[in-house]
Amino acid sequence: MADIQQILEKYWGYKSFRPLQREVVDSVLSRRDTVALLPTGGGKSLTYQLPALAQSGVTIVITPLIALMKDQVDALRDRGIRAVAIHSALSAREIDIALDNCVYGDVKLLYIAPERIETRLFHARVQKMEVALVAVDEAHCVSEWGYDFRPAYLKIARLREWLPEVPFLAVTATATSLVLEDIKRHLRLDDPQVFRGSFARPNIRFVVRRAENKAEQMLRVIRAVEGSGIVYARTRRATEEIADRLREEGIAADFYHAGLGFRLRAAKQEAWLRGEVRVIVATNAFGMGIDKADVRFVIHDQMPASLEAYYQEAGRAGRDGRPSFAVLLYNEMDETAARRRIEAAYPPIETIKKVYESIFNYLQVSVGGGKEAVFDFDIEEFAAKFKLFSLTAFSAVKLLELNGYMTLTDVLDNPTRIMFRMSREELYRLQVDRTDLESFLRIVLRLYTGLFTEFVAVDEAYMARMSGYTEQRVKELLYQLSVMRVIRYIPRRSSPLLILHEERLPTEDVAIAPATYHWRREMEELRASAMVEYAENGSQCRSVLLREYFDEKEPEPCGVCDVCLSRRSADGYRESDAFVRIESELLKVLAELPAGRSMSVRTLMARVSGRPMTILTMLRRLLAAGRIRQMTDGGMMLE
Repeated sequence: MADIQQILEKYWGYKSFRPLQREVVDSVLSRRDTVALLPTGGGKSLTYQLPALAQSGVTIVITPLIALMKDQVDALRDRGIRAVAIHSALSAREIDIALDNCVYGDVKLLYIAPERIETRLFHARVQKMEVALVAVDEAHCVSEWGYDFRPAYLKIARLREWLPEVPFLAVTATATSLVLEDIKRHLRLDDPQVFRGSFARPNIRFVVRRAENKAEQMLRVIRAVEGSGIVYARTRRATEEIADRLREEGIAADFYHAGLGFRLRAAKQEAWLRGEVRVIVATNAFGMGIDKADVRFVIHDQMPASLEAYYQEAGRAGRDGRPSFAVLLYNEMDETAARRRIEAAYPPIETIKKVYESIFNYLQVSVGGGKEAVFDFDIEEFAAKFKLFSLTAFSAVKLLELNGYMTLTDVLDNPTRIMFRMSREELYRLQVDRTDLESFLRIVLRLYTGLFTEFVAVDEAYMARMSGYTEQRVKELLYQLSVMRVIRYIPRRSSPLLILHEERLPTEDVAIAPATYHWRREMEELRASAMVEYAENGSQCRSVLLREYFDEKEPEPCGVCDVCLSRRSADGYRESDAFVRIESELLKVLAELPAGRSMSVRTLMARVSGRPMTILTMLRRLLAAGRIRQMTDGGMMLE
């Protein structure tokens, strides 16, 4: 086995590890199941990339975001490390070749989405691979208590059946004790070694600014703090409007959201990473897997949906350890907006069934058909055709996804594909007759193979560089060849895919489980309450609030957040005292219930005095400790 210190220096140029990285790597290399709870900026990806190079075989990395796969694979290839990613934007032939390289070649890391696991092609090939490790990134997605539950993550446990001797590594930045227990159970981890990093970020100054005029407050922060930064906004339109406003004020800014094509997103991201753009204004589609150490500020223009999301996004500041700022801009409208978002995210059950029926009518799939089919799906176009609000349609699709009916992927960048209609002899005669096209056809044949037997993905920009034509002229020539019936031509497009997991049912047979609707809505309301509490808090250290939310015991005040700086003196209140009292009250209320009865979380919250954040945290701890349990309807009762 290669020396991991030498690998670290050779490929990453680091002479030392970040906290807990070495311990996690050693655990993985000893072939133990391992869980790493490392905060944002803690270097999670290195905990599986480094072991991949230290041992023979391929490491399978499961991650939910295609953009994150591409970013990590590109970064690894730049370091001379063989890595591939398999996702829905690739052709069947490209996927086949990539899997072959994992079986017979020297690929060290294979990135896949969880949906890929149950495909027949992957199942057949994975059993031929020498698999050294299975790494589950963003492992909190396996837990319904996690803020970003993905049903497809429940399929990962199938790999345990196929690869029983292969160790698993689960990594995440935002896991409470209850989420940790779900990770162990759903991934079938065998007595895993757990490493929990501190959620303290002493170099980040957490600040909340109450502001009716958020644009003015944002400008003050950006002008007062030197260096690059991120501004998070809730909507695509808001990112564009804020970026325009910042540019009008002389600040080098750009916007980023999932509605942009992959190449344009990549170009914007690169410009920010290189420092050509000082401020990137983005939705939460931006930031996963991006390693920019010198981010001096992260500003949230609107309140995130949960403290988990907020901590992960704010934690992208100050990865180099230098003083940085995480600023939340807040006013009373944010609480109202949070309530409206939850209402929109959980439309009435009858509306969900109507959306289900409309989707199959839109796709022209009859009852009993459609199982395992895949369609391009523009949800805005669909919503407009059936006179639905796009947010209502999206929320309904996500609830149908939670119930196993379908999956809507992220926007995928599907490259241009071409295939010759003619035989080689017919093409040769064309080149002789059409000298104006001969040069371009010769370049196409030189750059790409397999064009006479299948569709091949081509890159117009690369063809332009190699031919001397402009990119626009390349597109014109491809279109001309298509009209002449020389080639079949599928232009580049960016579109999400809708994957149907089950055949179409009669609408009255569509069932929405209470756990995916009533209970999840209740949990989102509690998370929103905790987020509001954080924003309105003026008495307790913000770092303490965050760290206790993530189950750290008795953390010390940071001394640098806005609350600490405004108080500068202790008031004798200890958060641990509140936890002891609330624990006692919760257990007492549940003990008074009749035998076999449970109580909803909402009712419990009303019966127990205390801050919603503290009550929610204690409920999670009691569940994780097995002292209470949750029923299928979401209600709580004593164990």
